[in-house]
Amino acid sequence: MKRTLDQILAYHCAPALAGLKPSNLVSLSRGEFPDLEERLEEYRRLFAPRGVVFRAMCGCGRKVLLLVYRPVELERALRAPLSAALLEKDGYEAGETLGTMLDRLGQRLRTEGEFPHEIGLFLGYPPEDVAGFQRHRGRNCKLCGHWKVYSDVERARALFRRYDRCREHLCARLAMGMTLGQVFQAA
Repeated sequence: MKRTLDQILAYHCAPALAGLKPSNLVSLSRGEFPDLEERLEEYRRLFAPRGVVFRAMCGCGRKVLLLVYRPVELERALRAPLSAALLEKDGYEAGETLGTMLDRLGQRLRTEGEFPHEIGLFLGYPPEDVAGFQRHRGRNCKLCGHWKVYSDVERARALFRRYDRCREHLCARLAMGMTLGQVFQAA
């Protein structure tokens, strides 16, 4: 059975939509959703009052990488001292606006052969884990879940459970026949 765009966004972006996380990233197929641009405009209009932004980061061939984010929370996460220091090492400049940083990330997504490591910071991962991932080149993590954990395993486990419950709850509401718009208008 074909999944709806609501179902895909609920599964991959529930924590950001619900305000538990600054952002989520999802890959969407243009072939599966030929009216994707119009649908995204609809989501933008619907979720803007809730402080949620839908931004296409990369239109790579037949796919669109969509960042669903909360600007205030994302900027706060990126301005944290360790996050800011890691971003500077990766070529971001201190004091750049969130829009400029997202433009730079989008450019890197379009031109590099793999995901730039700093994407974890943009997805709200703990900066200690992003630093650990860079230092260990993705190996020797203490726990693997929504991200690879190199620091506080118990905190990460608690977040993973919270994100999973959020996803399950949102997907269950959609399975009952509600749309994303209805779920969040009722919230």
